[in-house]
Amino acid sequence: MSQTDTPVLGMVLKGWPRISETFISNEIRLLERRGFAIRIISMRQPRESFVHDSVKEVAARVDYLPSEMSGNWLRLLKANWRALRRFPAGYRAALGKTVRRFLRSRKTASIKHLLQAGVIAGEILPDSGIGHLHAHFAHSPASVTSLAACIGGLPFSFTGHAKDIWTQKPDSLQEKIAEASFVVTCTGCNRDYLDSLNETRKPLYRVYHGIDLGLFSAPDAFRVPAPPYRILTIARLTTKKGLPTVFRALKRLADDGLPFSYCLIGDGESKAQTLALLADLGLDERTQWLGVQAHGVVMQELARADCFAIGCEVAPNGDRDGIPNVLVESMAMGVPVVATRVSGIPELVQDGITGLLVESGDDAAMAAAIRRSMTDAAYRERAIPAAAAFVREAFDARRCIEDLAQVYVENGLGPKSAPPPR
Repeated sequence: MSQTDTPVLGMVLKGWPRISETFISNEIRLLERRGFAIRIISMRQPRESFVHDSVKEVAARVDYLPSEMSGNWLRLLKANWRALRRFPAGYRAALGKTVRRFLRSRKTASIKHLLQAGVIAGEILPDSGIGHLHAHFAHSPASVTSLAACIGGLPFSFTGHAKDIWTQKPDSLQEKIAEASFVVTCTGCNRDYLDSLNETRKPLYRVYHGIDLGLFSAPDAFRVPAPPYRILTIARLTTKKGLPTVFRALKRLADDGLPFSYCLIGDGESKAQTLALLADLGLDERTQWLGVQAHGVVMQELARADCFAIGCEVAPNGDRDGIPNVLVESMAMGVPVVATRVSGIPELVQDGITGLLVESGDDAAMAAAIRRSMTDAAYRERAIPAAAAFVREAFDARRCIEDLAQVYVENGLGPKSAPPPR
């Protein structure tokens, strides 16, 4: 499909690719299969040494912005000079926005965002065919994208996810909603919060991420658990994942004599504290910590698991999850889940029906729920197929991408008719 048939969608991302953001690579891959022309603009270089297979299937060209001003002044100044000469009125308007943002926040990030936006407008937009800019995440990507759109005279939109929504000052988020042509988010909980700030009544859509059910699907026969039970957690090692609640629950089970082993997949800024807590609780000998792993290893561990447990909570800075994709993946593969009543999780995990929910921080309740999910045969017989069926109904990536494609089409973007993604 040529650029004359449909405008190119410029997708501005915090980083590309990122192991923890498979929902973005899946989205781009499926939109391309549906006929969308996409160009990726990444605010920084990749940090991981490997990528998931879904990234390899993305055809979009990728442009990387300077992630730091130091060492990049020549490129930044040349691009911004070109942007000023090409779009003088738009650049002056963006400069005015930047001054107001700086006076409000007193953070030099506002200046960096303008310079990065100038690179988009001066280097990337000319002759790119880009007709719309869309940012994934409502914090810095949306800030840069809104300025680039202002300079280049293009409409922009953004998708809000989790931390980017809940740790941002409401007045800043409200301003971005007002400037955007539309906003997408991935949970009903997020949508309700964003709508409370939507004074200009911009179109606001809830579209679940969805997962690839070709990768994550239930086996022909569900696993029958037997001691020693195998408990699994896949999570970034950070406060909002509530891992101490899971660990304390496991300590209770160990003290009660329940035979089990524990597998933890993930890495993050709280790695040292996380591993130290496991040791302090005497759980290190029965714990296998695998760090960050690709889909193949994740699926192997899910196939071996008797229960998936995560203790999500609201962090002191307001950060919280939306709906962790690992919960959806676990349910799709026939692994019973135990989670907490936080943010959008109850939209996926219906307590006693598709999984078990406890209050965040309640390790006693979590221990009881983990035990039940592994030893209550009648519950497993009901919940496992119900969970897999609900995921197929509401979180199939192919259906979710059709919903997202329709959002873009309703707002004048993308092919109006194309075969559904394969």
